[in-house]
Amino acid sequence: MKMKTYRIRKPKIVVIGGGTGLPVILKSLRNQSADITAVVTVADDGGSSGELRDSVDMAPPGDLRNVLASLSDMPKLYEDLFQYRFHKDDKFLANHTIGNLLIAALSEMRNSTYEAIQLLSLMLHVDGHVYPSSETPLVLHADFTDGTSAVGESKIALDRKTIEKVYVTEKNGDKAIHAARKVVQAIQEADMVVLGPGSLFTSILPNLVIEELGNAVKTTEAEVVYICNIMTQKGETEHFSDADHIRVLHQHLDSQFINTVLVNTEKVPEGYMDPEVYDEYLVQVTHDFNGLREEGCRVVSTDFLKLRDGGVFHDGDKVVDELFRIVFGAKI
Repeated sequence: MKMKTYRIRKPKIVVIGGGTGLPVILKSLRNQSADITAVVTVADDGGSSGELRDSVDMAPPGDLRNVLASLSDMPKLYEDLFQYRFHKDDKFLANHTIGNLLIAALSEMRNSTYEAIQLLSLMLHVDGHVYPSSETPLVLHADFTDGTSAVGESKIALDRKTIEKVYVTEKNGDKAIHAARKVVQAIQEADMVVLGPGSLFTSILPNLVIEELGNAVKTTEAEVVYICNIMTQKGETEHFSDADHIRVLHQHLDSQFINTVLVNTEKVPEGYMDPEVYDEYLVQVTHDFNGLREEGCRVVSTDFLKLRDGGVFHDGDKVVDELFRIVFGAKI
């Protein structure tokens, strides 16, 4: 295991997103001894998370569970148990994970997913702070360029239409205005705010279009860094360049708020990805460095690639090394 590196002052880094990319970055940040706050999307409505969200009236636990595990120093056996998913033929518990059930139980006991996550953070010896982006489950909406729309995170990519904009509402249809407690303060006090990596329309933007949270990211004095996805995603970012990602973010918040973009330039070997496991990822995101500069971004382009198990990932250690170069150069 990589040893932690200690410095006179830990940089305050807020990471915002969801999905599988976030834990990779958080693990490497923890090894580098950062003061970490993870802000996690609560718009997931599929799988185990969606079922528990509907039955217990809680924020979906899946992404929160993975983030807790990535920041915990619990022994491997405990982590394996926390992340254990029951087989799909186990009728009553099919596809549920132990961690999701624990979050559901604590959410029901305390009548708050936010409080459940804080308690689990203590129990699991989490190094950092983990907050849901909102204290209530949110519904993700997408409007497409053909005039149609979709409701629900799991429905948006199904028809492979071009997304014009996304927004979130409370379950009763009201506009999502309020971020979870301490989220805005963490963003305002941060040295760096990191977005991604993750699905642009279903993991990153659902956080930023919460009014209070988006305003905090736009007005913070922290360096705002976007980690651009390596691959395009079916039904979300097909045919996108890296500059297209930034344009979408800036259009949604009506502000050029991204300061720096991390872009992978290493090629994925032909035919490497396992299409049965990673069927939603299509081809590599193309590069448009002029377009990025027109959006007011500094560009850091290098090899951030990690190939593993037939899939394409960011190398967390390489990304975090770059983040630390930026944060110490910009703020400390």
